Amino acid sequence: MTERTPLLHYRLSTSVNESELRSPPAGHTVEQRPASPRRKSTPHRQPQKLSTFFGVVIPTLLSMFSVVVFLRLGFVVGQCGLYQAIAMFLVAYFIISMTVLSVCAISTNGALDAGGAYYMISRALGPEFGGSIGIMFFLANVCGSALYVLGLVEAIVATFGVPEDGATVSSSYQVLPSGYWWSLLYGTGVALLCLLVCLVGAHIYAKATFLIFLVVMFVLGTIFISFFAVRPRTIPLPGPAVPGPVANGTGPGPPGFANFTGFKLDTLLGNLPAHYTVDYTTGTMMTFATVFAVMFNGCTGIMAGSNMSGRWGNPSYSIPRGTITAVIFTFIIYNLLSLLVACSCDRTLLQRDYSFLRDINVWNPFVTIGVYSSTLSAAMSNLIGASRILYALARDDLFGKVLSPAKRTSHSGNPWVSVLISWFLVQLVLFSGKLNTIASIVTIFFLLVYAAVDLACLALEWASAPNFRPTFRYFTWHTCVLGIVGCAIMMFLINAIYASASIAFMLLLLLLIHYLSPTSSWGYISQALIFHQVRKYLLMLDVRKDHVKFWRPQVLLMVSNPRSSVGLITFINDIKKSGLYVLGHVQLGDLNTLPSDPLQSQYDSWLSLVDHLNIKAFVNLTLADSVRHGVQHLLFISGLGGMRPNTLVLGFYDGCLPEDKLIGPLLSTSRSTDPASPSEDPEEQPSLFHFASLRGSSDRKDSGEIGDGKVLGPQEYVAVIADAMKMLKNVALARYFNHFDRAQALSPPAGKGAVYVDVWPVNLLRPDSSSYVDTCSLFLLQLACILNMVRAWRKARLRLFLCVEAGRSLRGSEEKLGQLLKELRIKANVYTVPWDEQVALHWQRQGESGRKRPPNATRLSDEYLSAVNKLILEQARPPPAVRFLYLPRPPADTRRYTTYLRQLDLLTQDLGPTLLIHGVTPVITTDL
Repeated sequence: MTERTPLLHYRLSTSVNESELRSPPAGHTVEQRPASPRRKSTPHRQPQKLSTFFGVVIPTLLSMFSVVVFLRLGFVVGQCGLYQAIAMFLVAYFIISMTVLSVCAISTNGALDAGGAYYMISRALGPEFGGSIGIMFFLANVCGSALYVLGLVEAIVATFGVPEDGATVSSSYQVLPSGYWWSLLYGTGVALLCLLVCLVGAHIYAKATFLIFLVVMFVLGTIFISFFAVRPRTIPLPGPAVPGPVANGTGPGPPGFANFTGFKLDTLLGNLPAHYTVDYTTGTMMTFATVFAVMFNGCTGIMAGSNMSGRWGNPSYSIPRGTITAVIFTFIIYNLLSLLVACSCDRTLLQRDYSFLRDINVWNPFVTIGVYSSTLSAAMSNLIGASRILYALARDDLFGKVLSPAKRTSHSGNPWVSVLISWFLVQLVLFSGKLNTIASIVTIFFLLVYAAVDLACLALEWASAPNFRPTFRYFTWHTCVLGIVGCAIMMFLINAIYASASIAFMLLLLLLIHYLSPTSSWGYISQALIFHQVRKYLLMLDVRKDHVKFWRPQVLLMVSNPRSSVGLITFINDIKKSGLYVLGHVQLGDLNTLPSDPLQSQYDSWLSLVDHLNIKAFVNLTLADSVRHGVQHLLFISGLGGMRPNTLVLGFYDGCLPEDKLIGPLLSTSRSTDPASPSEDPEEQPSLFHFASLRGSSDRKDSGEIGDGKVLGPQEYVAVIADAMKMLKNVALARYFNHFDRAQALSPPAGKGAVYVDVWPVNLLRPDSSSYVDTCSLFLLQLACILNMVRAWRKARLRLFLCVEAGRSLRGSEEKLGQLLKELRIKANVYTVPWDEQVALHWQRQGESGRKRPPNATRLSDEYLSAVNKLILEQARPPPAVRFLYLPRPPADTRRYTTYLRQLDLLTQDLGPTLLIHGVTPVITTDL
């Protein structure tokens, strides 16, 4: 048998044995420990393995047989009648049966440490769900412990209490005063006894569980015998006398008395229909929902066996068989007792004496002993279970310092602080005064926990994770859904306000843990579900069904060093319009000469950068012998299915000095809300920024590095642009974004009330071409419009500049462009710009023969380019936040790549943040 590696050794249970009362570490404070191989233990310390009967059946039966079977079964039949009582048990056992199937599936899926619902849910769904449900399970055990204490107090007062209404004392043993405050005092005493046992002698209680089980089974046996052996009798009722006919029609009885009729058909017929009346302990009118809430407490405890799975040799065998056996046995007992009660006890007895089983027993003390032993056992079991859950939550450190005191343990390993906290909360619940008062809250808490267990199993099943291979296969996602729906329906039927408040409280805890707790190593089921769904929908995303109406930019941004590219990274995040965004990086090298892949260790830094900048981007790194080949790799392989980059963005190849934006004021303001916080020293930077430092000032500084910054000449840079266009990718060159700050760019200049985005949709390197409706020009308009649709940029105004020569109708050109914008639903201001002087400079240098040259052979003078650059600057009043310019294709002659790059440099000199854009695919349509 292979050795298991436990994660955390909790011992929590609603039914606790000796081994579960030992916490692994000894000392005053227990710190959270990472998973480690199991320590070898000496033979005499090796805990004895439990059989299925002792490890599962007995704990589950003791958890389910307590208050309801002895004190509330007659209440259920008396209020609901036999028909509805059986219906209630069917509904309750349907819900817990669906949950049992989920528990069996999860608990037989590999190694399971102790921890009950909290352990299963947290390790299956992650810390958020696990922590929030763990708190709910803790509260359920606290309230459950208080419920059993109140049940014991009710039994004590019924046996030994003096009637507070002045009724006749029927026994010499009735000496204890009764009333709310006296009952609270008795409950406090019982709770203190439980506390003392949990702090001092918990191991004694653990050893006594089998003895308690024998007592309970013996008492149940005497109850069954009593229905047949005891003759009909009249039984005095607690409380004031109520004269009149008996409710089920078995005949009038003396005032303050009811009948045990024995087996009579009239009694059965009278107890078949429902007859809801006032509960004499609380004074409230009963309904189906309130009675169900009380009854369901006899169905909880189904996970008592799975909590102790660390103590068996074969949990995958014991949990299904033991739990299902206990559930079937209790179901049979409850229904048999309901039938016997309905056949032999009149309705007044059932409704007005919850301790009637004692009065009809062959020897009254038998039932008293059974009630005392079962309720006291259940109360201590729930108190111990609650403390272990709280201790487990504290050790997992999900709530930080709030629960850190609960980690403290005694020298023997007992979490005494958790016990004290649990006892204090139990004491607060005791102020409710009556069992039926808190029954609804306890039931809702347990229903919420059971629904979460079903949800955990459903999530594991839907995720189709290969490692989810439970040996128990008698479940499907249908059973999980039925369990969740059943729990949800009954929660809201019992009390919609309590149910809504419980769910809201759980969601609040979930959000709190999500934002405050550290990342765990348990695994997140959400990631598996997301993977499963994303894969399914990616397969459905058919590229053959693409349409221009639904086009969106899917961007591959090449980044050399993120330290100098923060402004560009954040700007491209704005322009992607819910499309794919990939940060690409090329590292030069040859894998044949390296001992391992150098990129694997870099992914964490890049992903931490994505988190730090709060952008929605993927990261794709590649190793290549040249930057050009690396970009080709990324353009070919980035993305998946129909989600592939259609636009390549490069930094411009120029001499701008890079500046580290991952230190200094930018980092401080992004990490702190205090604007006066000092800049952080580079030596104190968080470990997430493991990027190479920027190069020295003596080197060439260019923001156009798209590889690892070692070798990239102008020839190769332009070749990358040409390659992308050959691959039918749109290309954008970003210049002057090394100092870009969106917050500053969107702040209006002094005295100006607007921010502008300028668009020049004409090929300024081709003065002989004045088309504004080619593919590239429309692509510019689309990107500018997309940027304007982003929330942060909505207040920015688009300005379109229309370059016209003399002899052409300025008004006509403006009207045509305005009509085009109207058809495209783009809101922008159109400005006509005469550029005769600039065009004249071009033709003077070019000569008339230049008109006959091929487009790529056109020679542009520096004077023309400088004049156009000056024209653009003069039109920018006030200066825009960003400019969009037309990027022409690189020349066909590769020898002219350097000249082409120099022309772009002169054209965009000192323009501020500028995007040179070339579009190769249609992206705009006027169709619906």
